[in-house]
Amino acid sequence: MTLLGLGTYRSRDAVTSATIAAAAGCPLIDTAPAYGKGTHQAALAPVLKEHPRVRIATKVGHITTGQARTALACGVLIEAEAAARHSIAPAYVRYQVAMSRAELQRPVLDLVYLHNPDHHHDGDRQGLHARIREAFTALEEARAEGMLLGYGVATWSGFRDGAFTVPDLARLAEETVGGPRTGLAAVQLPVSMVEIDPIRQAIAGGGPIPAARGAGWEVWGSAPLHGGELPARINDQLADYIASGAVPVQAALMVAASTPGLTGVLLGTTSAGHWRQAAETVTGQRLTPLRLKDICDLLQPVT
Repeated sequence: MTLLGLGTYRSRDAVTSATIAAAAGCPLIDTAPAYGKGTHQAALAPVLKEHPRVRIATKVGHITTGQARTALACGVLIEAEAAARHSIAPAYVRYQVAMSRAELQRPVLDLVYLHNPDHHHDGDRQGLHARIREAFTALEEARAEGMLLGYGVATWSGFRDGAFTVPDLARLAEETVGGPRTGLAAVQLPVSMVEIDPIRQAIAGGGPIPAARGAGWEVWGSAPLHGGELPARINDQLADYIASGAVPVQAALMVAASTPGLTGVLLGTTSAGHWRQAAETVTGQRLTPLRLKDICDLLQPVT
């Protein structure tokens, strides 16, 4: 069964969204220090306190202007990183893990992702991999100190653009500890009728999703509605082709949730009713791989 987690990237009211999802049994809330212009993590803390069983996934990478100024003053960020508003440098990783624990009021974080570690990637894979390895080392140290349970990589285009592969990430994590027993536990990537390549690859047994699941990691699909834009691009005929009687939102979620090997998808919400309907779709009957392949073949000329 595919899980439905709450994604807060586009939430205008993270507290309401989290309250709705947590009350409905949502297993995981995904956030980041920069979400909500830097306000979401602190806002989520009371909801997380009321629902201690809800897992929390946060990130290290993107930084707001205010956060960059503070980190510069603390000496954990250099000017170039502050200007780029992005860093996975070890000093900043350690600093942001501590800040996230304080803001979320969770002494132990369930998951900490490197957030788009390929951001501003200049084609130097060796240099990028060295930076990821150093960040993994900082995360392993935090795990050893009991600050987090696991870590991973959340990327929009890293797998697609060839910046890294699942075996690359596994190797880099293993190099930090000298063996296979690492804290690398999850990846997050876009999976939708727009970002359809991971679905097509997974059906054929390739790509990052089955590779990550084969490594024993969680795989979370982000943006299943492509930032809310996708339903308007699905006409009634296409929705009905995907699943008889489905409306566009249901059709889009069904395609993403049916991806072989996917642990779950992340979705925002503003309504308890909408969340319930989405959960029923995501956790309900899945499309068969053959049916999913037919849909991918139909959509490929559009994507």
